[in-house]
Amino acid sequence: MGKVNNWHLKRDMEYVYEEARPKRQWAIVFDLNKCIACQTCTLACKTTWTSGKGQEYMFWNNVESKPWGGFPLAWDLRVLEKLGRQDWAKNGSYAGKTIFEAAPPTERAVHFAPQDEDWMYPNIGEDDCMGLVERGGHIGALPHDKWFFYLPRTCAHCTYPACLAACPRKAIYKRDEDGIVLIDQSRCKGYGECVRACPYKKSMYNPYTRVSEKCVGCYPAVEQGIQPQCVVNCIGKIRVMGFVSPPAKARDDNPIDFLVHKKQIALPYYPQLGLEPNIYYIPPIHADRAYLTQMFGPLVDGAIERYRKLQEDPVAQGLLVLMGSSDRILHRFEVDKGQAAGFDEQGAEIVRVPVTERVVERLAFDEKLQAPRNNTP
Repeated sequence: MGKVNNWHLKRDMEYVYEEARPKRQWAIVFDLNKCIACQTCTLACKTTWTSGKGQEYMFWNNVESKPWGGFPLAWDLRVLEKLGRQDWAKNGSYAGKTIFEAAPPTERAVHFAPQDEDWMYPNIGEDDCMGLVERGGHIGALPHDKWFFYLPRTCAHCTYPACLAACPRKAIYKRDEDGIVLIDQSRCKGYGECVRACPYKKSMYNPYTRVSEKCVGCYPAVEQGIQPQCVVNCIGKIRVMGFVSPPAKARDDNPIDFLVHKKQIALPYYPQLGLEPNIYYIPPIHADRAYLTQMFGPLVDGAIERYRKLQEDPVAQGLLVLMGSSDRILHRFEVDKGQAAGFDEQGAEIVRVPVTERVVERLAFDEKLQAPRNNTP
């Protein structure tokens, strides 16, 4: 084990290989306050990548209802139980052990091995609420005492992937050009070590081809400057894919850097595991804070408070409007004079939208024509 820096944990940690960050790092930000669990992202991914033999149970992208949902079954609970005590220091650094540091001598990472039955319930816990809603109950102050929220999940293309660390065949690699983690199908022998080691359970075994498979980050699209299928097909416009920088190299005009570093409203999930995942979530404002702190770390309260004040920040509002407004990757954005614009890698404008859409109200009765408008073509 060597020492690498994990900026999510604000400290160095143990990892199997030396630190080798890619030239740029693929990343997605999700706004969980907008997800309606329509599963359009799931089906877009499914029909694109996992419609073959042996992939029937595979959902590289899935949407879970928290706190009771999980695919595979209770994946997060079982990983956290294996990891044991998780402490955060007062300065925001992680004082506990990561899955690499807590691993026994014979293992690369603390893990659990999902059984076939664990993959059989992709929609378990769907819309199940935390607590009972009594007759006559109503929504009170935030956060709610009765709550659930939707969590869209895909491979986090981690900076320190557990799947890569555990593979005895060295069949898993992280691309230098974009940080996407892939499995070399010609080298994989289906040992399943990646399936066991990945705490997010996003590496999966195909019993037909007898090798492991996982989300490929839609790299053929990314290479052409297009965002992944799960992003461009999101009807709620809750996602934006781009490239995240380490804190010292963050740019305010980079959409991902703006949300993660400048506004600090988008947080990694289960950062205490130690993988430095590159999936970031804007936490839901209505859910239990203790649960959110366990999932997203100690910065949750600040992230939620800043998110609730975004109406005072026209630049942030503009970026949230840009999310989902183009299928192209936004490398830079700007907001000026009520207009939000996104630019490609060469600096060419690819999308421009108003920060506030015009609202036109049609009255029910047309005074000029002296005719009602209701139910007329």
